[in-house]
Amino acid sequence: MKLVNIGYGNLISAQRLVAVVSPDSAPIKRMISEARERSMLIDATFGRRTKTVFIMDSDHIVLSGLPLEKLAPRLGVEASELEEEEG
Repeated sequence: MKLVNIGYGNLISAQRLVAVVSPDSAPIKRMISEARERSMLIDATFGRRTKTVFIMDSDHIVLSGLPLEKLAPRLGVEASELEEEEG
C-alpha cells in the first residue's frame, strides 16, 4: 500500500484515490457540501484555505491545504504533465 503525504502530516492511500480536483468550481463546492452533510468529508487543511480536493473510492472527500503543483510529485505526476493538460 502506497501512502501519499497530503500535507501537515496527513496521509492518504494512493490506491484508493479516484480523482484530484481543484475546489474552485461550483460542482466541486456542491460535492464538498454534500459530503459534509453525509459525514463523508475529511478536512485535512488544518484551518487553511482548501487548495486541493481528493475524491476517494469509498465516497469520501478529502480536503488539503497544499496546491496540486506541490502534491503532484508525491503522486508520481510531473509538473510538465500538469501544464500539458491545462493548456
